[in-house]
Amino acid sequence: MIAKYLLPLVAITAPAIAQQSDLALVQRHLRGVQTMTAGFAQTDRTGKTLTGTLTLKRPGKIRFQYGQGVPILVVADGKSLWFIDYSVRQVSRWPIGGSPLAVLLDPNADIAKFAQIIPSSDPRIVLALVRDPKRPQFGAITLAFARDALSPGGLRMQGWVALDAQNNRTTVHLSDQRFNAPVADSAFKWRDPRQAGPRG
Repeated sequence: MIAKYLLPLVAITAPAIAQQSDLALVQRHLRGVQTMTAGFAQTDRTGKTLTGTLTLKRPGKIRFQYGQGVPILVVADGKSLWFIDYSVRQVSRWPIGGSPLAVLLDPNADIAKFAQIIPSSDPRIVLALVRDPKRPQFGAITLAFARDALSPGGLRMQGWVALDAQNNRTTVHLSDQRFNAPVADSAFKWRDPRQAGPRG
């Protein structure tokens, strides 16, 4: 008889417990990744796809090196996130904390405060929606992970979908992920098209 009355409670609490467990895995993965290199395919809201190489070093550093013939670069140097368009010699800058990518760059971020696990049709995939309701201007990012016992925290980052404040969607798929190999700080220097010499 006791089991009869406990079953509805189990049915209600089990999904919540599973969400908490998966969110803890995501936190463990992010804190366990000091560096990552990967290939990426980036698709914007118009359906245009660009490919290249991603290099990440925490805290605060990331580089999207696009393929040959693409005259743009996105790089965070530990202080700022830069968008460089060499074709028109234009440079734009944002504070790292003002980008959805901040969750990837800050190893001390407690994502439990502003993240939630969302349903996935594949039990092997974990999806985490990250957004700060107090700062909607920062947009939102949905991180996708595959369960993988050999990767940090038992998860392997597969990519993400980022939405900016204007609801523009950018999807990034990762491949050939490699974690925690040495990465030099010089990987995050860049040539300023407005002047001679690298920045970093």
